[in-house]
Amino acid sequence: MSDSSPPLNVLFLCTHNSARSILAEALLNDMGQGRFLAYSAGSSPRENQQPNPLGLQVLQNAGISTAGLRSKSWDEFAVPGAPPMDLIITVCDNAAGEVCPFWPGHPATAHWGYADPSEGDGTDAQKLEAFRLTLHALKRRLELLVNLPQDKLGAAVLQASARQLAQAH
Repeated sequence: MSDSSPPLNVLFLCTHNSARSILAEALLNDMGQGRFLAYSAGSSPRENQQPNPLGLQVLQNAGISTAGLRSKSWDEFAVPGAPPMDLIITVCDNAAGEVCPFWPGHPATAHWGYADPSEGDGTDAQKLEAFRLTLHALKRRLELLVNLPQDKLGAAVLQASARQLAQAH
């Protein structure tokens, strides 16, 4: 992308918008070098939902800014005046199967499934490790995305490119 090209807007979706989608938003904004603007949302965030503290801790430990991260509904991105999305990626299996709102501009879509690091009854150290592993798995796939050549990021091929990355490990 040339410096004069607008960044690609990417929305990461999950059910509650507290773990995986928050990690992906922060990571892509850190890695995107102005070529990407990342957002995250949930299909049904709980009342007073907040980002998972372990997720925020893992991001901070990795030197990634957590400023401005908050849990929010995907409804915020389906209203007039919301930033138009170029790519929408579901990162949990529940959100992948839900009926999504109408997205203006018909953005490309893909599903990149990750296990929920906040699930389970492990110790805090085990849960923190689960978040760290999820962060690294997301980072590997996002590195591939941010390094795609410009011709793989055009509207006509973006969906195929993003879906091919779902197969990357």
